Amino acid sequence: MIKSPIHRIIAANRYIHQQNNWPDFYWNTENLTKKLGEVRYRQGKILGQMSALGFDLREETILQTLTLDVTKSSEIEGVMLDNEQVRSSIAKRLGIEIAGVIPPERHVDGAVEMMLDAIQHYQQPLSMERLNNWHGALFPTGRSGLYKIKVAELRDGPMQVVSDAMGKEKIHFEAPSTERLSAEMTKFINWFNNDQHLDPVIKAALAHIWFVTIHPFDDGNGRITRVITDMFLARADQTENRFYSMSAQIQKDRNQYYEILEKTQKGSLDITAWINWFLDCLYRAMDSTDLILDAIRTRTLFWEVNRNTVFNVRQQKMVDQLLDGFFGNLTVSKWSKITKASKDTALRDIQDLVKKNILLQQGAGRSTNYKLNDESFN
Repeated sequence: MIKSPIHRIIAANRYIHQQNNWPDFYWNTENLTKKLGEVRYRQGKILGQMSALGFDLREETILQTLTLDVTKSSEIEGVMLDNEQVRSSIAKRLGIEIAGVIPPERHVDGAVEMMLDAIQHYQQPLSMERLNNWHGALFPTGRSGLYKIKVAELRDGPMQVVSDAMGKEKIHFEAPSTERLSAEMTKFINWFNNDQHLDPVIKAALAHIWFVTIHPFDDGNGRITRVITDMFLARADQTENRFYSMSAQIQKDRNQYYEILEKTQKGSLDITAWINWFLDCLYRAMDSTDLILDAIRTRTLFWEVNRNTVFNVRQQKMVDQLLDGFFGNLTVSKWSKITKASKDTALRDIQDLVKKNILLQQGAGRSTNYKLNDESFN
């Protein structure tokens, strides 16, 4: 079979950044027009819904969405952030009053600061200094886990994405060499700040694949990529308020996400398939807004009905988790582990809520578990 010129290029250059015309991406606009129109219509519909909400409900939606964005973006990279710490950090910075505030750790504050800087100042230009500040906020100790890394500086070594056990590693992707990084970042930042003719949603998809391909830092590249994406989506919405979480949807579609990234980085500079996937993922993210709103309405109703009921901090935390959709059955052991209280204290907390008709006991003996009492909403 005779290979076309594009096949010969791909064979000679394993990754898109090795091609002579990198980064001259192109795509089939006709294939994307309908889908982009549907996404833009859905964005407008969500913004209309939010403007019709009461202040408290809209504020809670923003808080919930941002908390999801920060926690799920980190989770994609295998970094688990405490949900309550993230929520507390965001609430403090937005001036939102919440009960049971938990002092966040430095790296949690850093992740929140990076996100808020990007979306609250979405119209401000990008610079290497700003990117370095974000990177420094993500790694305040200068370490990623047990390893010391370069922080707020471009990496000075090779970067590969690998899997499988040592000795049997499979290389999924290799980023541009260190010698190219400065020029690559200059080109990316110039495009980011100056190319205004593209729809910001398309530009979000393009920036995502471009930045993650460069992979300029020792660690945290994925999280910064998704913050850059959110920055463009904020430009598309023309608001610093977030009502849907792209990162939360990517986390749900994590396997497909890595699959399309690898396929795109090993393909041609025609990124139609990548943008198609990005738009589908974004649409699914906006679908989740209705679920978030339903959960917030349920939470708001519960606390309104039970405004005169006395809860201690542990009880409030666990009831909130049940309202958010607690995974599995609630037991004394789980209560004890989550609240870091003794089992005796956990049992007293639970029994108190059963007496107040907040919790309902199910089963007996070792099978005893608890759920929210439907009557607690009336």
